[in-house]
Amino acid sequence: MSSSEPSTSRAQPFNRQAQHDAKRPAILSEAARLFNGKGSRATTLQDIAASLGLTKTSLYYYVRTKEELIYQCYLATLQRQHQALDELEARTGVPVERVVGFLKRQFDQWQDARSGRDVHLAALLEIASLNDEHRAAIEGAYIDLFRRLRGYLRDGMADGSLRDGDSTSMTRAIIGSLDWVFHWLHSVPEDDAAAAAEQAADLLLHGLYAGPGCYHSAIGQADVDKGVTSSGFDRDEQNRLKQEAFYKAGTWLFNKKGFNGASLDEIAEYLNVSKGAFYYHIRNKEDLLYNCYSHSLAIVERVYREADRAGSTGIEKIDYASRRTFLIQNSDLGPLIRYNTITALPTDRRLEVLARTDAANNHFLDFLAQGVADGSIRAVDPLVARNLLAGAINASMDISLWRRVDDIDDAARDYFDVFFNGLLPREPAPATD
Repeated sequence: MSSSEPSTSRAQPFNRQAQHDAKRPAILSEAARLFNGKGSRATTLQDIAASLGLTKTSLYYYVRTKEELIYQCYLATLQRQHQALDELEARTGVPVERVVGFLKRQFDQWQDARSGRDVHLAALLEIASLNDEHRAAIEGAYIDLFRRLRGYLRDGMADGSLRDGDSTSMTRAIIGSLDWVFHWLHSVPEDDAAAAAEQAADLLLHGLYAGPGCYHSAIGQADVDKGVTSSGFDRDEQNRLKQEAFYKAGTWLFNKKGFNGASLDEIAEYLNVSKGAFYYHIRNKEDLLYNCYSHSLAIVERVYREADRAGSTGIEKIDYASRRTFLIQNSDLGPLIRYNTITALPTDRRLEVLARTDAANNHFLDFLAQGVADGSIRAVDPLVARNLLAGAINASMDISLWRRVDDIDDAARDYFDVFFNGLLPREPAPATD
């Protein structure tokens, strides 16, 4: 370039497209931060504009609707994840190093965003609520990400660095466990976040590495099935069953379409009841969502009580609780509500549900403590282990979309394999750079 020509950087203040491109990441980052914290339903374009110091009119220059903004935030998340994999693949051809790099980058991203070192990325909570075109694009990018990670696992199994297993189930379980990291890692004190992230990666990697020792369940399918109870025929029981039918139908639709995409009319039609009969039991969609959470939590609380009686060691109790929940989630006994819709609840109800969830999950902490004491579980950070497994359980309801579930016991064993082996006392994992 000759000395008489102006530089591109000097011309940028006068280049509207350059200004647009420079501001777009900041808008997506702030929108993602607010969506993650308040939920996309509760967050308005005015909220985002105010947080950025813009007028709503100015924000419309960059994005026309909230739907478009949610889509762009989700797309940015997946683009960043694919970019990370591109960099890993350029840096190393060793499968286990790619797996390690992927896991560590997931936690680094959330920590960097929290500390202000990087932009915020939106948690992919409400893909189901997007319009058909946007949903297809996001799901396509998500599936591509899934296939790339599964390829690393398969290559690692082939060269002997990773333990053999059902790569599809393991990949889905790992990604599912990471989907909720944005929530629980932000609740960890900032000074402790790096250690928590390291613990999480360590647990998953210990579950993947090839080596001596392998978890074999002592809990048979009959033990898991025994929690199924038959229904009575008295009037109170019939009313309870009617309420359950509403909650199960609502849960199914919320899981499938998200809060915004589900309608009460669809639920009434699904149950083949009149609108009058439906609204006799259900006041509004928000109330139904709250009751769906309450219904699912009641089931989970019962499962933990059953697990405490079914297992003799800590890991057996965790085994029972996980597999029992998986069975319920993937049978006519379920489904259980996915926490992807939690941000659609108003703040007071959301906090109530989360507090009740934490109280129920404290049983898991007790099982972990017992396992460490009886030697069935290695020393791990109990909160980290609980949160990873809770994320995987939350994602287990759609496992049939990824693999056949002809044998529910085999499917559950394959799905939780990485976690049980990650908890199992064993030789230290190989050192990695």
